[in-house]
Amino acid sequence: TGLALKPDGLFLAAILGGETLKELRIACTIAQMEREGGISPRMSPLAQVRDAGNLLSRAGFALPGVDVDRYTVKYNSALELVEHLRAMAETNALFQRSHILKRDTALATAAIYQSMFGLEDGTIPATFQVIYMTGWKEHSSQQKPKRRGSATVSFGDIRKQFGSNQD
Repeated sequence: TGLALKPDGLFLAAILGGETLKELRIACTIAQMEREGGISPRMSPLAQVRDAGNLLSRAGFALPGVDVDRYTVKYNSALELVEHLRAMAETNALFQRSHILKRDTALATAAIYQSMFGLEDGTIPATFQVIYMTGWKEHSSQQKPKRRGSATVSFGDIRKQFGSNQD
């Protein structure tokens, strides 16, 4: 953080999270097990939410924050989804992988995807998890957390006053 941001500078990032394309990952894994007797990673590894928060802290950011959104996009077929991924340049970036997905494995993946996740209207859903990260470069003007145990009101008292909203 020392070279890229001015003091009290804000770091913002949005990355695809580990739940992205979970349907495709499951379908491809099953198809590979059935057709090839084992699996080879076909998609780039993606960060988990907890990893994003840890990364911000380890990078030295103050006041780190992480938020998550999930988007579901409908596609007419797995082939349409793969074409969309290629257009986004989101195909596998792994160096150590089997180079070619066999045609029958690819067709099996599409069939399994449709069978397991297909919607009533004939489309398939694709989940995209977006992890948003924020962090600030340290600066003397930033708010600082209070010393542990210095609170004058307890959360229990607040809960009693405003009512517990536990489901």
